[in-house]
Amino acid sequence: MNILIMGCGRVGAQLASLLDADGHKITVLDNDSYSFRRLPSDFGGTALLGNGLQQDVLQKAGIESAEMFVATTQGDNRNIMACQVAKHIFNVPRVLCRIYDPLRQELFEGLGIEAISPTKIFAQLLRDKIIA
Repeated sequence: MNILIMGCGRVGAQLASLLDADGHKITVLDNDSYSFRRLPSDFGGTALLGNGLQQDVLQKAGIESAEMFVATTQGDNRNIMACQVAKHIFNVPRVLCRIYDPLRQELFEGLGIEAISPTKIFAQLLRDKIIA
C-alpha cells in the first residue's frame, strides 16, 4: 500500500518503520529535518522535508497516488486540517488522524475522518489495569 505519513515524531517514525518492514511504500513528511533521525538506518521509504498543510508539498510527497494518509503531528488542528485536505482535495481513499482531545475525536469522525485519540486509549488501558 502507498502510505503518506505527516509527522516524524515518535509515533510517526515508529509507524513508518513498522509499515516499511511490512513491505508498504512509505513517505514521511515533516517540517523539521531533525525529526528524521528517529527513522531506522534501514528505512526503505522516503523522508521529505516540508509543511504537510501546503498543497504543493503534499503533491511533491506523492499524495495524488497515496492510498492512505496518516497525520501524526503533535497538533490536533494541524492533523485535522491536513486530513481534510487529503480527503476532500486530493481524494485519498483513507485518511487517519491522531487527535489528543477525545471530545474532538467524535466531531472529526462526524466529518468523515477516521480519528484515534491516544488519550482515550491510554485512559482505558489504565482503567483496565486498575480494575483488573
